[in-house]
Amino acid sequence: MSFIALFFAGAFLLNCIPHLAAGTLGQELPTPFARPRGIGFSSPLVNFLWGTVNLVVGMVLLEGHPVPALLSPEAGALLAGFGLLGQHLARRFGKVREGKLT
Repeated sequence: MSFIALFFAGAFLLNCIPHLAAGTLGQELPTPFARPRGIGFSSPLVNFLWGTVNLVVGMVLLEGHPVPALLSPEAGALLAGFGLLGQHLARRFGKVREGKLT
C-alpha cells in the first residue's frame, strides 16, 4: 500500500506545479472544473486553488508514507508517479494548446 500512496503523492505533487505557476502568473489552464472538462480553461484563481489542493494531498500522502532514502524502492514509486503523470500531461495539454483536442 505504501508504494501506491507514494506513486500518487508523486502524481499530486507534479500536478500542483503547473496549476500553481499558472495561477500565480495570472494565466488560464485546463482543470477538471473547466468546460469542456480538461479541455476548456479555468481562471487563474481556480488554478491556484486546484494547485494548492494537489500540493496538500501530495504532502499528506508523503507524511503518512515517508521515503527512507533517495535510492530506495519507495523513492522509485514516488518518481514513477511524478514522471508518468508529467509525460501524460505534457502530451495532453500540448494537444489542448494546439487545438487538437475538442
